[in-house]
Amino acid sequence: MTVKPKKRGRPSKSGSGLSQKMIVDAAKALMQQQGSVPSIRKLAAELGVDAMAIYYYFSNKEELLEAVAISLVEGIYQPAGLAPWQEELTELGWSYLTLLSDYPGLLETLLKMRSNGPAEVFTTRFEQVISDIGLVDETQRHAVNLFADYLHGFAFSMQFTTIEHEEKKAIYDGSISLYLHALSPVAMTGCN
Repeated sequence: MTVKPKKRGRPSKSGSGLSQKMIVDAAKALMQQQGSVPSIRKLAAELGVDAMAIYYYFSNKEELLEAVAISLVEGIYQPAGLAPWQEELTELGWSYLTLLSDYPGLLETLLKMRSNGPAEVFTTRFEQVISDIGLVDETQRHAVNLFADYLHGFAFSMQFTTIEHEEKKAIYDGSISLYLHALSPVAMTGCN
């Protein structure tokens, strides 16, 4: 019987069976299950690898969290441009709130991040929705900031309530209609 000698050094990315996508997917699953961002050790245990294997693919935990957050935010509503902008914006906001509800700990992670990757995904989707309504750049920036801040505040407050999903949606629909109503005259004039 011959024993294969072990290769020294880092494993090749293709040979280890581990990938960035596998790590991100496992982190998302753990985040949803445990209601918070998993530790590197817990993530490694879930994947059946040494914690240092994670650092082979991500230089630090912040880089991993950014990849996880971007992956999650990329799953929100993708505007198709087929419905009126008000409906598209309502759907975008609700899908984001649903994501934040499904992944406890994500809101805090997003707000503490130093990078803008996840915010850029959301902003791009927002801009796709309102691209044809003629807002000047500064007004558009204020509009997305107000919308994101409202969604974050709504998500935060809903963490501490026992309100059912349908009632949350009704509250959201009422609030967002006020935002859309306020944005409509600005959209008609394009002014700031």
